[in-house]
Amino acid sequence: MKHTCHAIGCRIEIPPKLFMCPEHWYKIPQDLRDQVWHHYKPGQEIKKNPSSSYLSVAKAAIVAVREIERQGHAGL
Repeated sequence: MKHTCHAIGCRIEIPPKLFMCPEHWYKIPQDLRDQVWHHYKPGQEIKKNPSSSYLSVAKAAIVAVREIERQGHAGL
């Protein structure tokens, strides 16, 4: 099964149980990374049944990475 990092525009293939590639994962603020893990249920990537709370936190993490990357390019 192919799976890519959930960061917007990233095409790096990662194992299905991972949310983002390491580069993007560590851009997420620690408290939000903790929330992603808190709401993750083992096997949800196989069963395709993430909870609504996981999806909400995942969306917040994706937005956080996008904003951090935008701020990094603001001075260019």
